[in-house]
Amino acid sequence: MSRNSYENDIPVTADLEAGSWAAALTPRLAQFAAVARHEHVTRAAQELGVPQSTLSRAMIRLEEDLGVVLFARRGRTVALTPAGRTFLHAVERALAEVDRAAESVRADADPAAGRISFGFLHTLGTETVPGLIRAFRVDHPRVRFQLVQNYGEAMLERMRAGGLDLCLTSPVPDAPDLVARRLDEQRLRLVVPDDHRLAGRRRVRLAEAASELFVTLEPGYGLRRITDALCAEAGFAPRIAFEGEEAETLRGLVAAGLGVALLPPPPFPRPGVAELTVTAPRAVREIGVAWLDGPPDTPPVAAFKKFLLSRRGQLLA
Repeated sequence: MSRNSYENDIPVTADLEAGSWAAALTPRLAQFAAVARHEHVTRAAQELGVPQSTLSRAMIRLEEDLGVVLFARRGRTVALTPAGRTFLHAVERALAEVDRAAESVRADADPAAGRISFGFLHTLGTETVPGLIRAFRVDHPRVRFQLVQNYGEAMLERMRAGGLDLCLTSPVPDAPDLVARRLDEQRLRLVVPDDHRLAGRRRVRLAEAASELFVTLEPGYGLRRITDALCAEAGFAPRIAFEGEEAETLRGLVAAGLGVALLPPPPFPRPGVAELTVTAPRAVREIGVAWLDGPPDTPPVAAFKKFLLSRRGQLLA
């Protein structure tokens, strides 16, 4: 007998154990547990709100599907067989887990106290993201955040796998499975040691650094792709002295004289370096928010997305 024919036999809308998500979502297992608990089909049927005959047939079909006898029957009174008792222990754990899972996802979707899984770049973690969360929670004080700090490609892959609701990244991605919106742009500076030949300048063309060693982020980071593209536009390929994972580490290595770097402004002034405005080419990176195209937002995610989009042009202010 097919599973569909069984499901047509017992309405999934039956009032099964009021208040129990496990009963609503997994009726066959909940019915088995009720019969095992009462050791009486009629009493179990009354508790579940289904006809006794329907419940009896359901238990027979469950045994047929499993190929195992779960109950020793004496009229309407039943007792678990050893196999039934083993199955019951697993079923009770499964039903409890379904209850927990249902309550968890309902709690995450709660408009007032739900959860937002939010990713952002390392360079936005010192001031920008804390400021955004602080401002959002003025009107949504009970919303919970699960935060992930990583480079852009890693966040996008995590989002595709269902681990993030949305993320702040750069460059703004262009992919058919994503929706992305530009929020702001950030000027990049050529950072040089404070005793460097260019350190006394306020402005510089990037081509003037063509002979320098560069310290950069590793391949795969958005800022690395931007650095390579800007250097190519300036007519050279950068010679790499070091590849790292975090912008402020690079700034420290510049101060140590290891090379120069194209970096966003620091959260606080860093001693030992000079930061020069790049006049040509135009050295900026766009910051945007991205999310998967298609899946509907929970209320807290929708509210936070609307908040982020309202900050266009003010994200980095």
